[in-house]
Amino acid sequence: METMAAAIGVSVPVLRFLLCFVSTIPVSFAWRLVPGTLPKHLYAAVTGAVLSYLSFGFSSNLHFLIPMGLAYASMRLFRRHCGIITFFIGFGYLIGCHVYYMSGDAWKEGGIDATGALMVLTLKVISCAINYSDGLLKEEGLRDAQKQYRLIHCPSIIEYIGYCLCCGSHHAGPVYEIKDYLDWTEDKGIWVHSNDRPLPSPYGATLRALVQAAVCMGLYLYLVPQYPLSRFNEPIYYEWGFWQRLRYQYMSGFTARWKYYFIWSISEASIIISGLGFTGWSDSSHSKPQWDRAKNVDILGVEIATSAVQLPLVWNIQVSTWLRYYVYERLIQKGKKPGFLQLLATQTVSAVWHGLYPGYMIFFVQSALMIAGSRVIYRWQQAISPRNTLLRKIMAFTNFAYTLLVLNYSCIGFLVLSMQETVAAYRSVYFVGTIVPIVIILLGHIIKPARPVRPKTQKSQ
Repeated sequence: METMAAAIGVSVPVLRFLLCFVSTIPVSFAWRLVPGTLPKHLYAAVTGAVLSYLSFGFSSNLHFLIPMGLAYASMRLFRRHCGIITFFIGFGYLIGCHVYYMSGDAWKEGGIDATGALMVLTLKVISCAINYSDGLLKEEGLRDAQKQYRLIHCPSIIEYIGYCLCCGSHHAGPVYEIKDYLDWTEDKGIWVHSNDRPLPSPYGATLRALVQAAVCMGLYLYLVPQYPLSRFNEPIYYEWGFWQRLRYQYMSGFTARWKYYFIWSISEASIIISGLGFTGWSDSSHSKPQWDRAKNVDILGVEIATSAVQLPLVWNIQVSTWLRYYVYERLIQKGKKPGFLQLLATQTVSAVWHGLYPGYMIFFVQSALMIAGSRVIYRWQQAISPRNTLLRKIMAFTNFAYTLLVLNYSCIGFLVLSMQETVAAYRSVYFVGTIVPIVIILLGHIIKPARPVRPKTQKSQ
């Protein structure tokens, strides 16, 4: 294994993790061959535990049992408040593990531990508990997501463990709802077997995800020697001019993203081939199967995003959805519109979930500023008359360029992690990615365009 690890330039622990992670694809495929509901739950739980043991060692399953066990106990004993109890228990234990293991440093040095999988597991147990608590509420006044995912009955312990560890899907996500997991296992909902419309074959979509994973890994291995993060600490970086330093920041962020694209493409293949990724059929005349539950990233959507507001919809999609359902929307008071505080609180939760490194905190505060600034530009764009096509296109390009600049400037903090390195990298380009969003937000309070006039027919709808 040491020879193989050296050949591809990773440590032995990382290679072991990658082998187990890729193994989730055949393990998930084999789930389809297991007969009966209870055996499927058992298979999902056991294979998940075994892959955890092989990836991270025996202690990983002990780490997972603590939040899983406490969350399930709160569901059984304190149903009305189990959501908030599990939220604080889950995040409290995760923060403790982040502090103890300092995983970010280990990952930068080629190490690996179970904290990444614990991050996914934390979101799953919290959503399960909140949905069970929501089961006590009346349907009137609930948001669509609450109506769709709330649980009337508490899942059994084997259903719960199967959901948490399902075939190793907790290794890198995607995060999904327990109600979907139960319907999938029990052949209910969109997974009902019907002679009129049989369930779609997953093999074409799985192959597409695997090809995508291979391309992403190839690009990452090609680019990473040319744009190492260590360059930010080298004197040559500070000898460059402003534009060259800004270009290097862009290329560093661009390079790092292909690693995440690879990981999420593998997890997408795993969820698709199991059948769980199926979300229904498209509305077009030639309806096609959709696999949105497995999708965690839209690569083109990230790289050519025309607005920062789009980024949560195309990057780490399932976690962004979780944050919207269980943080952002639940902070909005009835009858009021969401504002910057809800956005900042959501980004702060996301930062804490990733780890307590200053770079994470700075990145997600930057993200809140970036999105708020992009909304201002969009409002200005919408206020321009549709007949003024050129000016509208200029504003659209401005939003695109703004997003490209601020995203790749901000993500350096996410990559280097330490306060000193983050501030030094930002200072090297004169904090341009911080100053520009703040200036735009302030201008948004001064230049308040009139709302575009809607046609009468649209008003009456």
